[in-house]
Amino acid sequence: MHSKKIDEHARVVAEAALGGGEARIRAQHEKGKLTARERIGILLDGGTFSEVDQLATHHYHEYGMQDKKFHTDGVVGGSGTINGRRAFVFAYDFTVLGGTLSQMGAKKITKLMRMAVSTGCPIIGIMDSGGARIQEGIMSLDGFADIFYHNQAASGVVPQITASIGPSAGGSVYSPAMTDFVVMVEKAGSMFVTGPDVVKTVLGEEISFEDLGGAAAHGTKSGVAHFVARNEYECMDRIRRLLSFIPQNSGEGPPAAECRDDPGRTEPGLAGILPENAQQPYDMKEVITSVVDGGDFFEVHEGFAPNIVVGYARLGGASVGIVANNPMHLAGALDIDSSNKAARFIRFNDAFNIPIVTLVDTPGYMPGSQQEHGGIIRHGSKLLYAYCEATVPRVTLVVGKAYGGAYIAMGSKNLRTDVNLAWPTARCAVLGGEAAVGIMFRKELAAESDPEGLRRRLVSEFTEKFDNPYVAASHGTVDSVIDPASTRPALIGALRMLAGKRREGVRRRHGNINL
Repeated sequence: MHSKKIDEHARVVAEAALGGGEARIRAQHEKGKLTARERIGILLDGGTFSEVDQLATHHYHEYGMQDKKFHTDGVVGGSGTINGRRAFVFAYDFTVLGGTLSQMGAKKITKLMRMAVSTGCPIIGIMDSGGARIQEGIMSLDGFADIFYHNQAASGVVPQITASIGPSAGGSVYSPAMTDFVVMVEKAGSMFVTGPDVVKTVLGEEISFEDLGGAAAHGTKSGVAHFVARNEYECMDRIRRLLSFIPQNSGEGPPAAECRDDPGRTEPGLAGILPENAQQPYDMKEVITSVVDGGDFFEVHEGFAPNIVVGYARLGGASVGIVANNPMHLAGALDIDSSNKAARFIRFNDAFNIPIVTLVDTPGYMPGSQQEHGGIIRHGSKLLYAYCEATVPRVTLVVGKAYGGAYIAMGSKNLRTDVNLAWPTARCAVLGGEAAVGIMFRKELAAESDPEGLRRRLVSEFTEKFDNPYVAASHGTVDSVIDPASTRPALIGALRMLAGKRREGVRRRHGNINL
């Protein structure tokens, strides 16, 4: 008798492992896509996956649903390790009713999310879903709502990561958007609130799935995707690498690594990256890779708002989040997208105890009616809010221009940044010399017989009096002007000094960031 029950159990488990069946698995492979279980297998360390709710099924009868019953009910989930650290994961299974979300599928996902929060582990969702299961009506929509609630509850407690390797439409796109990081696979992942057919019907606009909501669109235009991967294997590699820089939960510090790069290493040629003419562009990433451990910089949001660079690196073995203007794009000016990009990155790092290093070279906020009418005042204030709110160790280095409101916004001293450094090439002022002289001496220049000669003299005087780092240093808003060659040891020294920093602040429910 017992042997029959054991045999039956083995049959049911084997059946559950096939999801929608061998024919649907073949169809998934023929599309060039892996199955839910295969995806989990390449994400987690080998042999560590422990499944939850493998035998879950739906309980509906309408529209012949009793003849369309599959174990796991469209979601495969559980826990395992990634680089030896515990993580929870769920993957929509497209072989089961197109990966549509059922009431039971939502219960499974939210169960895993609660377990992740209670045990202090990251939660990773792999999207490949046709959306809400129509046959279950409002209960499927309630399932999405429950997932959204748990996304909010987990936010700032454990890292939440989404891999978009298939379709997401309608309400199902909002859970990925509520997570901390989204990785999309080229020509596989797609996300949109309304699909191309609806867009054509309502607006008469012809657009493809890829152009409307593909990885390229969300990686460069909307900013929904933090990473764009060429295939599913690269997608999982990105997630594993990302997790190597961040802590398991908000109660821990980020993981340290052995530092094989001399913390005292100097870079005599570092200043040479900056052109003599401050109007000429250069790539700030060259500065970053010159000073971080092993030149290893893991960029986030690379294709979106490239005028500001954000990402992870290590300094002296310690994980840090880097925020830097990039003069290679829009001269490093701050605009709507870059303000949003940097503010969200800063807030994630502050929530998870990751120190922030800021590199500054910006002429100011981006001018123009498009920016003003698009809300640069409102969006630009988010960057100010994020820096003011942050309590993790913060170190700012001004390498070039730092003018006006953008000087303030990029981690200036009075936003309570801990250590502010500058290179001798730094230019800290309300305006650059040319612009300032043009305003202050407009009448004198108009009346002068040699306006260019007068302008050069006045600009030189202004630069000496205001447009340099020594004035800021004399007031203590720059703590030290350093030799560019010593940037790496200076940053590491500052971070090590701040390692014991404790959070301070008035108790309140939360502030009201200008969303």
